[in-house]
Amino acid sequence: MKIKIGPYNNYVGPYQIAEKILFFIPKYKGKNHLEYNEAYEKYVDSFGKWLSEDKDGNDTWLTKLCFWIESKRKRTIKVKIDRWDTWSMDHTLALIILPMLKQLNETKHGAPNTDDEDVPEHLRSTSAEPKENEWDTDSNHFLRWDWVLAEMIWSFEQLVDDSSEDKFHKDVFDKEGFLEHRKRVDNGLRLFGKYYRGLWD
Repeated sequence: MKIKIGPYNNYVGPYQIAEKILFFIPKYKGKNHLEYNEAYEKYVDSFGKWLSEDKDGNDTWLTKLCFWIESKRKRTIKVKIDRWDTWSMDHTLALIILPMLKQLNETKHGAPNTDDEDVPEHLRSTSAEPKENEWDTDSNHFLRWDWVLAEMIWSFEQLVDDSSEDKFHKDVFDKEGFLEHRKRVDNGLRLFGKYYRGLWD
């Protein structure tokens, strides 16, 4: 197997050009990215609009050029699958998925919504501190996602480790321990499938 997937293309249009030209105007006041800088909107946004639209609201030549350039740019995606990669496809994919899950866990900036039924009781929304506003996330929101990700990672660690079940076969077969281990692995895989669309940074 050979895989080469390049980074996403970043669109560069009139507003991005305006931002680069007026680089000395910060978008936010301070470093917390919470307080918007009115000067940014006044100058950068208005300059970007001037670059992108004519007085009748039609695209300028610059906008058309940016769209044309973007249409020619393609993200590099090359995937070559060898015959043996599908002999134990579950194991092959686990070798790729595990390091990606670990990196996501280390670099994530947010968390998708997770259902209370998928986490221990102490992490559920019903166990969280009262919310100040109805639209706020509860105090366990990010902790739930941390727990779900950890369970996914643990399950894939078991799948890439060919000896993960050997401890249950020493001397006397530990059927109860073996079944509990399998149950937890299967649950981690279930969570992976359920929250697949939430695997973003």
